[in-house]
Amino acid sequence: MRSGNQARQDGNAVRAWLFFLCAMIFAMILVGGATRLTDSGLSITEWQPIIGIVPPLNETAWNEAFTLYRQIPEYDLINKGMSLGEFKSIYWWEWAHRFFGRMIGFAFLLPFLYFVLRGQVSRHLMPRLVLMFILGGLQGALGWYMVKSGLVERTDVSQYRLAAHLCAAVFIFGYIFWIAIRMGGKQVAGDAILNGKLTATLLVACIFMQIALGAFVAGIDAGQGYNTWPDMDGALVPDGLGAMSPWYLNLFENALTVQFNHRMFAYVIVLLALLHATFSVGSENGPKIRATAGLLLLAIWAQAALGIVTLLARVPISLGLAHQGMAIIVFAISLLHLSQLTPAPVRDQQ
Repeated sequence: MRSGNQARQDGNAVRAWLFFLCAMIFAMILVGGATRLTDSGLSITEWQPIIGIVPPLNETAWNEAFTLYRQIPEYDLINKGMSLGEFKSIYWWEWAHRFFGRMIGFAFLLPFLYFVLRGQVSRHLMPRLVLMFILGGLQGALGWYMVKSGLVERTDVSQYRLAAHLCAAVFIFGYIFWIAIRMGGKQVAGDAILNGKLTATLLVACIFMQIALGAFVAGIDAGQGYNTWPDMDGALVPDGLGAMSPWYLNLFENALTVQFNHRMFAYVIVLLALLHATFSVGSENGPKIRATAGLLLLAIWAQAALGIVTLLARVPISLGLAHQGMAIIVFAISLLHLSQLTPAPVRDQQ
């Protein structure tokens, strides 16, 4: 039977490990964004979970990888005539993305086994950790499913699969982050707190949805056009939003509509965050809750401003990655704030 002090130390060690995993997933999402922005995602045309960890080590191996790439439509229709050196530059981005995914797997599995063997994982936490591992494996398979969509008839990956892959990564990040912050101590409950939970929950859901909308923007390069603000194609509500038939295809395949929806939903989130922060300041919530409500509002405003700058600059890689990374930070802050508004059962603190 472990003492209370030892149990707290064990919990702190597990919690630190979970936060480290979150940091790795955050970096993984940025590497994935760079892979997309540099059009590198189709440079590796095979999925080899074990031996794929080793990149080409000599000219023969590089030429073999290049030969496989020259057999897909992206090379024939977009990059025909590229040199081996140019191929290497896109290959390394995709290899880094896959390599980092494998490293996350090791960073989960090895400490997990260590903590289990030492009895440092509570029975309430164990199934949650197992689910993390399963989700990570499924995410790897989903990544290959995404890549496959661009190897036969397309010159890029399906925006539907890209959005699914990004949303899964964000969900896994949020799931681990939520469990880690819930292990941080008792949550304070009260009527004023419970009254603010609805808008805080809506913010979490809306931010996640906005990330999904951003994935569709990236998936069809919708940010490369209509690079003016606040107007769009010369109007606040441009013509052509419903040009495709059936109508629902406009939501996912019409670049004008996809970018318009991303813009409009950003305004909704900004207004909702302002409403929630105003309510939090005027309620009986504690200073920590008011502080995170204000921090969330400032982060959302900063992200909206960054999105405008990124659009006006026609999405350079640096700003595109900053915008994507800031989205994950905003999502994390929204989860932290919601956690402060949510009473925690005792088992969540173990």
